[in-house]
Amino acid sequence: MMTQGKAITVRRERIDETVAGQRIDNYLLRIAKGVPKSHIYRILRGGEVRVNGRRVRQTYRLVLGDEVRIPPLRTGEAPAERPVPAGPPLPVAYEDEALLVLDKPAGLAVHGGSGVSFGVIERLRAQRPEARLLELAHRLDRETSGLLIVAKKRSALTTLHDMMRAGHVEKRYLALVAGQWLNPLQHVKAPLFKYLTAEGERRVRVAPHGKPAHSIVRLLKRWRDFSLLEVELKTGRTHQIRVHLAHLGFPLAGDDKYGDFARNKTLEGEGLRSMFLHAAKLAFSHPVSGARIELESPLPAGLQSFLDDLP
Repeated sequence: MMTQGKAITVRRERIDETVAGQRIDNYLLRIAKGVPKSHIYRILRGGEVRVNGRRVRQTYRLVLGDEVRIPPLRTGEAPAERPVPAGPPLPVAYEDEALLVLDKPAGLAVHGGSGVSFGVIERLRAQRPEARLLELAHRLDRETSGLLIVAKKRSALTTLHDMMRAGHVEKRYLALVAGQWLNPLQHVKAPLFKYLTAEGERRVRVAPHGKPAHSIVRLLKRWRDFSLLEVELKTGRTHQIRVHLAHLGFPLAGDDKYGDFARNKTLEGEGLRSMFLHAAKLAFSHPVSGARIELESPLPAGLQSFLDDLP
């Protein structure tokens, strides 16, 4: 184990199934908290880290049974960690030995950071201290509710990531937008570019030099001032649905980043107290057994109540 502020002796770690399949650089960054990232990559380039006695590249993926030699590392003084409040049990839509799917409430970040001390994954680990591995397979925005996959085995996590990159995980969302959407079915292909605002906040915009992004939008129902859409993601870019719809002139109801801010204030007074975006459906082949998994999450009560009252 590493201590703050002083070097220690060489460590030798045997790789088990909880980390098999992980890249060596990510593995070292996880176990060497407090060590600068630049130092981790320096010792990898210098051959100070050995796997089964051999030098490896930073992209090497660990194999079950590998022996990793880790040289003495020096960490800075780290602040004392605050205990994670476990809170009420997070709702689980599906679970087996390899993965679980949470039905995440709106308003909860999926992980700590960016001003949030604790997220869903930290709370889940606090609630399940006996679990050997709990890792997010993908992410949802803090303001988005719905289905979120968490891997319980490293092999399942790696396979899920491969499936998502290949587009083999079907993800469908329910979104309420301001205005009357006309097309029953519309493919939105607009590249997205990430940037930071002057205040240091992360934002996304449509830009020719952005990364390819593809959303399939289906009209479910129209009201006088709103439309309920189902959006299928073919790519998983940051804020993709929110930016694609706002770009087309149909901002999400309650969206505090890309929406109609004046209207949002009015909507809050009318009972909409969160952004109207819900991860409603997931369909994929189980990463271990190959069995087909299809899950649905109903709209949260607050969102459903708001719909029921629309004129």
